[in-house]
Amino acid sequence: MSDTPDQEAVARVWTAMYDLVLRQENRRKEVAETLGVSFFRVKALRRLLAGPMTMRELTANLSTDKPYTTLMVDDLEQRGYVTRSISPDDRRSKIVALTPAGTAAAEAAERILARPPRSLLALDPGDLAALDRIMARLRAPEESARRL
Repeated sequence: MSDTPDQEAVARVWTAMYDLVLRQENRRKEVAETLGVSFFRVKALRRLLAGPMTMRELTANLSTDKPYTTLMVDDLEQRGYVTRSISPDDRRSKIVALTPAGTAAAEAAERILARPPRSLLALDPGDLAALDRIMARLRAPEESARRL
């Protein structure tokens, strides 16, 4: 038996995982439609759940550019989801923080995105236990290799 994985099997499994997470129930679309904003704006709200950030930090955290972050924050501010204020440490820097409405929206998005797909809920207990073991190994490959 070879230690090299069957590349076709790897591709099939990856395609199935991708489809399950991103396409099967299209949670990104559900979140965007529920909140009435693009998924990228939802991503910004979710990042801000950890606490206020400077515009520079938010730009880096979202891997976008400054002009787009400004447009996005302008829109979120107009919707009442965020506030922008001058940093007490550096007057040239703006701090973005969630409003109570923004926190509620971000938390609603988290609940939708955390909901397991129906197909996962339908697995029999043995299959679910096997998948749980496999996912644990995939999350921590270095630990799995040490146990072998």
